[in-house]
Amino acid sequence: MINASMIKEHLEVVGSDGGHVGRVDHVMGDQIELAKFDMGSGLKHHMIPVSWVDHIDEHVHLNMTKDEAKARWMEKH
Repeated sequence: MINASMIKEHLEVVGSDGGHVGRVDHVMGDQIELAKFDMGSGLKHHMIPVSWVDHIDEHVHLNMTKDEAKARWMEKH
């Protein structure tokens, strides 16, 4: 179980393949909001669930590849 308080602003989020998914803007409950002004975001906020996080070190590592995460993330309206 990942402790969401370990997920800090500006940490890079990477897929299990090492691919860049985004950067953490902030955590809201069980959702991570990715920064809007990140190269990978298409200039939109995207939300991913904390349950996708495999582990955290100097990056937030997901339990799926970059492409899987981008196919499943939710755009914030």
